[in-house]
Amino acid sequence: MNESETREALLHELEVVNKWSEDQKGLWFWEKLGRIPFMILDRITPQTVHNKIGQALDEIGSYIQKGGSYLTSEREVVRRFVKRTDNPHLSVMHISKLPLSYMDEVSEGIVGMRKKVAMTQGATTGIGGFLTLSIDIPFILGISLKTLQEIAISYGYDPNDQQERIFIIKCLQFVSSDIVGKQAILHELSDFNKKDTEKREQTLSQLQGWREVMISFRDNFGWKKLFQMIPIAGILFGSFINKSMISDIGETGRMLYRKRRILEKLEEGRTSE
Repeated sequence: MNESETREALLHELEVVNKWSEDQKGLWFWEKLGRIPFMILDRITPQTVHNKIGQALDEIGSYIQKGGSYLTSEREVVRRFVKRTDNPHLSVMHISKLPLSYMDEVSEGIVGMRKKVAMTQGATTGIGGFLTLSIDIPFILGISLKTLQEIAISYGYDPNDQQERIFIIKCLQFVSSDIVGKQAILHELSDFNKKDTEKREQTLSQLQGWREVMISFRDNFGWKKLFQMIPIAGILFGSFINKSMISDIGETGRMLYRKRRILEKLEEGRTSE
């Protein structure tokens, strides 16, 4: 535990995360309604969009197994910590020992940067209307996974580790789940840090149904598909929805990784006492 972080301060931060978890029991009305248009429009979706969705599904499977093309570079995240600490010799292995406030600051900056990129992409693909979703869907999946990986690094975890990739996919699944699903995932991840081989294998086994993650992820494009049927108007809606999705993903990743790091710091504090 860092000297500047008292046990009381960490427990307070843990309460903040737990309150956020409780707030997830509610499901925003528009999130529920937003899934309806997708079911209606699914039959008239161009085959190119369906093909891109299928491709994204396959790449998620590849990502879980070996990282695929979605593994991000850790250099940019480390550079942010070097700038924050004035330590040019800092590496990923040192991040976990830094104060939680540093981790929060860097992860927040990363999410802000990714939201701007997503907004620009959404506006660009919105120009072409409905058909450009075949470009936007793989892009938003890729930037979502990379954002979560960068958040993982920000809290001192290595996304090259398969267990971390499982955690990241669970974060992605959480964003797209309903109330029951969110609570189930929070329960699954509650003791993810424990060296419980059986528990880890159970989580891995559950992810064999990873296609469900992408189906839920796809459903979140319901409203976007509806409004992108109107070219040009899709610029506004594409930008807004992309920003909202990355915002939700960023918040989820930061909160769940914060909780893991806080619990580890508290455990380290107990061990050193």
